[in-house]
Amino acid sequence: MKQEARGELIVGLDIGTTKICVVVGEVNNGQVSVIGVGNHPSVGLRRGVVINIDSTVESIQKAVADAEEMAGCEITQVFVGIAGSHIKGFNSRGLVPVRGSEITQEDIDRVIEAASAVPIPTDQEVLHVLPQEYMVDGQDGIQYPLGMTGVRLEVDVHIVTGQVAAVQNIVKCCNRAGLEVCDVVLEPLASAEAVLTQEEMELGVGLLDIGGGTSDLAVFSEGSIKHTYVLGVGGHNLTNDLSIGLRTPQKEAEILKEKYGSALAAMIDKDQAIEVPSVGGRQARRLSRRVMGEILEPRVEEMLSLVKQQLVDSSHLVAINAGLVMTGGTSLLTNMVDLAEQIFDVPVRIGYPRKVEGMSNLVSGPQFATAIGLIFYGMKNDAQRRLRNDSPGLWKRMKGWFGGSR
Repeated sequence: MKQEARGELIVGLDIGTTKICVVVGEVNNGQVSVIGVGNHPSVGLRRGVVINIDSTVESIQKAVADAEEMAGCEITQVFVGIAGSHIKGFNSRGLVPVRGSEITQEDIDRVIEAASAVPIPTDQEVLHVLPQEYMVDGQDGIQYPLGMTGVRLEVDVHIVTGQVAAVQNIVKCCNRAGLEVCDVVLEPLASAEAVLTQEEMELGVGLLDIGGGTSDLAVFSEGSIKHTYVLGVGGHNLTNDLSIGLRTPQKEAEILKEKYGSALAAMIDKDQAIEVPSVGGRQARRLSRRVMGEILEPRVEEMLSLVKQQLVDSSHLVAINAGLVMTGGTSLLTNMVDLAEQIFDVPVRIGYPRKVEGMSNLVSGPQFATAIGLIFYGMKNDAQRRLRNDSPGLWKRMKGWFGGSR
């Protein structure tokens, strides 16, 4: 999507359970300037999965319209983030003989295709095939073997799959909103582009993107992705617990969570009181703020403990030497970092989007990491690279998702 006197425009669309976020980035000489932002409450999704197409389309259209007005352009193409407990990730290895005296791009394509030739359930579709490392004649640790001499080429890849219907419905909503989907991207992969440093990815780091409906984990080490996991619990669960525990409407519970919530009850002054709106026209009540902490802390602790157990079970907890980086709006909950450091026993920080100019103050929070990351992903992963790295069968199926056009 280009305009005269402007750099290339790349648009990230984060379709979340609680909000739809659109960010327009203008790319000049590899630098991204934010020129437009649109936000709208998300209606029609549950745990990252579309449950009402019409409501989702309407929410997308409103967020896009706001971004278009601010950026002064028409948005027709987007990179879309996807999450949900239907997402699965696993590792695979491929091996092929080298056909000539040195390794060509064709050899690299063939070995990735060989690694991708694994059985997956019929209701799942491959979203990403991500090379981790190559091996030439048994020599490991090779990042890209093009031009090397050898007779046997191997590759370790991380494969991410998603439920066919869930992916199709996301793309269908975008198409009905008048948007062409350039690519569907796993949200923590996108967020990583915006918030992680190369040093962290080399040393070993976990990225935990806590959205409204899911908590998405990605582990990076030695510069490549090693593990992905999606937990079907997120910030909306905290809001729901508050709504029930305080007997207040969901909307009011969300406001109270953002304003007074804490992941550690003991850190709240027990004498501090808050006003809690009631339901059914009843008068508002005054309660100790610590009550909120006593409701939130067990749920947050449970959520983080489940993620830690996944890291332990997959043997990746020892790999995150640089610690854990948290993104998503829920990461801003007071004392969240403190509780996470207690549970994971590693350094924890909030992931704020980096490397952006322009209206960066509008997208400086961790809740914008996915949308910003989608822009960087779009810069790095053009259609030709993705077509080269993915299997031909995947490309044919992807064309079906996108209505056969790009």
